[in-house]
Amino acid sequence: MADSGVNPTAAALLGLLHEGPMTGGQLMAAAERRLAPYWSMTRSQVYRELPVLAEKGLVRLGKPGPRMSQPYAITASGKRTFSKWLAEDPGRDTIRNPIALRIAFGNLHSASQLKSLQAAANEYHTEALARVREQVKNAKKEGDPYDASALEFAVAYHKAALSWLKSAPVG
Repeated sequence: MADSGVNPTAAALLGLLHEGPMTGGQLMAAAERRLAPYWSMTRSQVYRELPVLAEKGLVRLGKPGPRMSQPYAITASGKRTFSKWLAEDPGRDTIRNPIALRIAFGNLHSASQLKSLQAAANEYHTEALARVREQVKNAKKEGDPYDASALEFAVAYHKAALSWLKSAPVG
């Protein structure tokens, strides 16, 4: 496989920039809107990666806007690098679920802590499931089967989490 030389966060930014030039704030909003249901990025990651991408010639800086906001646009080299990244082996999933970690130590919790943990997790996953189902519907309406498919992963994740929470020994 090709070695693109970019990490997944940088690659996500390059992918988002295919939509057109964006500032760091706009990229963060686009990542939240499009990727957050299944891929997390922090503001600090976005702002750390943009200068690195510019230094590598993968993005170019545009004319500063209001409050010194700096738009970035993907370059031809950035598009080639992104294509190489797409062709690479994605590697293994990394699972980091804070609820499962706490349940693993359930014998060290009080019964009320466990019930509270389960209730909060149920509420979160129920609300997230409703939001991502709406996103799937919008992606399908906009004719984007790829975005809809990635979002369906998040639907399945939240359904699985809710199902698991029902069987978790918290009572």
